[in-house]
Amino acid sequence: MRRFDYGKLKEASWDSQIVSYIAKIQEYKGRQELYIRQKPVELKRLVEIARIQSTEASNYIEGIVTTEARLKQLVADKTTPRNRDEKEILGYRNVLKVIHESYEHIPLTANHILQLHRDLLKLTDISYGGNFKNTPNEIDMILPDGEKMVLFRPLKPYETPAAVEDACRSFNEALAREAVSPLILIPCFILDFLCIHPFNDGNGRMSRLLTLLLLYRSGYMVGKYISIEKAIADTKESYYEALRISDQGWLEEKHDPVPFIKYMLGVMLACYRDFESRITIAESAGSKSTAYDIVKNYASQKLGKFTKQDVFISCPSIGRASIEAALKRLTEEGFMVRMGAGRSTCYAKR
Repeated sequence: MRRFDYGKLKEASWDSQIVSYIAKIQEYKGRQELYIRQKPVELKRLVEIARIQSTEASNYIEGIVTTEARLKQLVADKTTPRNRDEKEILGYRNVLKVIHESYEHIPLTANHILQLHRDLLKLTDISYGGNFKNTPNEIDMILPDGEKMVLFRPLKPYETPAAVEDACRSFNEALAREAVSPLILIPCFILDFLCIHPFNDGNGRMSRLLTLLLLYRSGYMVGKYISIEKAIADTKESYYEALRISDQGWLEEKHDPVPFIKYMLGVMLACYRDFESRITIAESAGSKSTAYDIVKNYASQKLGKFTKQDVFISCPSIGRASIEAALKRLTEEGFMVRMGAGRSTCYAKR
């Protein structure tokens, strides 16, 4: 049976890129903790935006979609799902909410993973939510000529429960010993989870929820304010390529997790940078900045076109009405130009 021993990671040597990623993430983490204490109003907006983006992006990767208006209503709990896609979207929203609010009370165990999976699919008609797979689920692709090519064969159903138990046990032991950075351990566990592929459905979404859970439990809270799922969706070709390279030789324990570690660290670092840039826009405009000052400062630093929604996301200290008024005034003053109409409206600095 495939065994798991994350303690071996302490014997590995990591190249300068991984070491640099970890050092930079630690720096951003320290500054984020300061912002969390000092800027509760701005952070509340970021949490709301991240919840919507995370729910949309993680489901979009799996081809589960709905309209933007319906998505916002579902995340805000202002409507009921109309079809299976919307039921799965709402299930993700519900599990994400539990992780955001109760991560400290959700240790990494096989039982808790099963409970999260149960709740992910709870609203659907699927009967296997909360149960490990009962049929083989090889990962394959269809070639242009219609032929199917197997990309990866995960563990067999009968091997799965013990493998998940063993991986969780080894992860918790390695984390408790503090011999390896959580920033190394977490990607390695997620890679193993994806290679085990323990469920008939929902493995990708569960991997992203578990990523957030493990990061939060180790004090890396950026995913609460900036959507890690969206960052993955925006770079999904790189994500699948890193996964493809790192899963080679996995069954024989001869795989190389480095490409996947680098990818995940790169995503985290990008999210921390995004977080800091959004928080500091108001600061760079001045301590007594008005909405007009903040929007003008944002526009002056923005390359190319942007939308009202872009400003709303990037300037969390001001409301939508204030943003609209500032955009109108800046356009009238000739500081920037407005293009398009309705939902296609966008702006650019002159």
